[in-house]
Amino acid sequence: MDDLETRIRDSFDRQGMLVTLGATLLRVTPGAVEIAVPIGPQVSQQQGFAHGGLAFAVGDSAAGYSALSLLDADSEVVTSEMAIHYLAPGSGQRLIARGSVIKPGKRMLVTQADVYAEDEGKERHIARLTGTMVRVPAMRP
Repeated sequence: MDDLETRIRDSFDRQGMLVTLGATLLRVTPGAVEIAVPIGPQVSQQQGFAHGGLAFAVGDSAAGYSALSLLDADSEVVTSEMAIHYLAPGSGQRLIARGSVIKPGKRMLVTQADVYAEDEGKERHIARLTGTMVRVPAMRP
């Protein structure tokens, strides 16, 4: 594992919400991150689909980590704004969010994430998020 992936994975492991949701970090490359989270009854809405909040949480995290992957070790990011477009219900075994950076900047980075529901190995595009991440100084645990 290289320094970039180690830094992103260490940060990911400190994310209480992602740990609680059972999320896993699948892939890290400069400017792109992929996260998966299981769909289960504890994260469903009244019709049995994955709750929209789950799609938002995993998409926001994937977008944020894609931004972080372009910054130095002395920086972190926080979400300044994030919009989501729900495209289809989330059903299957898990959600996969693929975050990427659209436009990097010194202080702000424009990002996006596409969220897919995986069912029996097939993916269905269920949401797209676009937003802005703001660079902040890293806080050491």
